[in-house]
Amino acid sequence: MERYTLIDHTADVMVKAFGNTLEECYANAGFALFDQTVDLSGIGTSEHVEFRVTGIDDEDRLYSLLSELLFIEDCDNLILKELEVEFDGEDVVCRGKGETLDRDRHRIRSEVKAITYHMMEVNREEPYVTVIFDV
Repeated sequence: MERYTLIDHTADVMVKAFGNTLEECYANAGFALFDQTVDLSGIGTSEHVEFRVTGIDDEDRLYSLLSELLFIEDCDNLILKELEVEFDGEDVVCRGKGETLDRDRHRIRSEVKAITYHMMEVNREEPYVTVIFDV
């Protein structure tokens, strides 16, 4: 099963992330975020992170998760390629594996500047999530 697809969008990158559960959809949206930044096939899994975010609803929790992942990328220079998401009440717990970005060794694709709420959709029934990355 595919993790995500790109959807035509004018200036930004819009993705629709899939999974067997909503938690897997959130994880695959995170994968898509990093995959838009760097070719993940060249990324190892020697670094580990775990964090928890919260939100008032499904969209807010997805936004909080992706924003934290973008913060980890920007501030810690860490690219994650394996993500596991689990819901704990109103919280989203994320565990990730990856490695520090090496611009000489890794193939850079683009820079995601921000996560947006614009056109964000969380569908619990199918399940899937749609999100736009500001590039």
